[in-house]
Amino acid sequence: MDARTEIRHVPLCVDLDGTLLATDSLWEGLAVLVLRRPWLLFAAVFWMLQGKQVLKREVAIRSEREATDWPYRDEVLALITEAKSEGRQIWLVSGAAEKVVTEVAKHLGLFNRVFYSTDQINLTSGRKRDLLVAECGEGGFDYVGNSRDDVKVFDVARLASIVAPDRSAKSWGLANGGNFVETSKVSGLAPLKAIRVHQWLKNVLIAVPLVLNHEWASLPLIASVVFAFFSFSFFASAVYVVNDIMDLGNDRRHARKRFRPLACGSISIPTALAMAGALLASSFLLASLLPPQYWAVLALYGFVTTAYTFVLKRKLLVDVFTLAGLYTVRIIAGAAATQTELSFWLLAFSLFFFLSLALVKRYVELDEAEIAEGKKLNGRSYFGSDKDMVGQGGIASAFASAMVLALYVNSTEVVGMYTAPWLLWPLCPLILYMLLRIWILASRSQMHDDPVVFIMRDWRSQVVTVVGAVLMFAAAVH
Repeated sequence: MDARTEIRHVPLCVDLDGTLLATDSLWEGLAVLVLRRPWLLFAAVFWMLQGKQVLKREVAIRSEREATDWPYRDEVLALITEAKSEGRQIWLVSGAAEKVVTEVAKHLGLFNRVFYSTDQINLTSGRKRDLLVAECGEGGFDYVGNSRDDVKVFDVARLASIVAPDRSAKSWGLANGGNFVETSKVSGLAPLKAIRVHQWLKNVLIAVPLVLNHEWASLPLIASVVFAFFSFSFFASAVYVVNDIMDLGNDRRHARKRFRPLACGSISIPTALAMAGALLASSFLLASLLPPQYWAVLALYGFVTTAYTFVLKRKLLVDVFTLAGLYTVRIIAGAAATQTELSFWLLAFSLFFFLSLALVKRYVELDEAEIAEGKKLNGRSYFGSDKDMVGQGGIASAFASAMVLALYVNSTEVVGMYTAPWLLWPLCPLILYMLLRIWILASRSQMHDDPVVFIMRDWRSQVVTVVGAVLMFAAAVH
């Protein structure tokens, strides 16, 4: 019997969590379940006390994860395809719950046999080893795994292939000549991408009340703005992480969002939750240095973003008004941190300006999505036919923001605050130029799905911003 014929009788056994999937089905399902229904945390503790296999079963039943929701490793799928072409049997051997394993097997259609945890046994580590030895004999199977739980299985496999290993699996592979399967390297920038550091630019709005009140020379107020900026940024980043966990299924079906660190599995759920906790703690520590009013605004932001994540993002138009309002909340936070008075004109301009940008975001999503007739945008309440109406609303908001600015420039308040108020008039066409250009590019399908990211990268928008800042400074000190 030649080697090729002999290997056909050696099944390739593949682990699921962390190996075939670039995530852990239990952690992901549990996180989504508890975030959506926090009261089930107590139930999860009760299930865990009955055994980890019971926890896995109950989470799988309730978390609404589907086989299409998981991030599959292309490298492992290629390994399976190659083995199948050699005529070998492929077994999916996982400690995950029956529902998860059987649905994955059905979705991929690659496996001859499947094994999973039951109510009686948590199929991991030594129990998985004993099962495979009983089925194939020691050295009678090849195994693909990734973690400390797989080390005991590696010991009795004919060939151990190690995928994205943890410390224990990597140490075993180096000491025993394991076959390391090359996977896409995780970028060192993944944590920064997960907390969306680039979105911190939005929080520059916190400084707007200080600047418009011409208090830029006050060191105590500048310090308050800096504390508020980082406090708000840390808090918002924690919200982004939680939101990404909630949206994993939708993000993985999106052309660009599927590459987000959590969606593609670059960062594990436990790591993400630890990051969110650390960010919240840092935010609250900085907030303790600011007036009580700032705490109230931060609480308001937390309440609204939570409502947006769970409910409001799926409500027609309510979602974009909420997004516009959250930008305005940043300005209110700046006023609370520095205890400066807010202007009606500023709040009105902010609402219309950011409503236009929020509608751009939704317009681009509608433009990029392939929506069947009579169907809604994934995770939203918009039909494909709503795109033109969304565009009209966004352009109208752009003109409204310029009109509010024009009325402000012509108001009595400006005369008392600026020595050369006429220098503010060019701000009106500059604002219209920026917004209308964004809308034209959106109509050409040339706009990023986040207009704030576009403004950060677009040199013309940056020039408009700098020129506007120079004009305001000149009007104040002329």
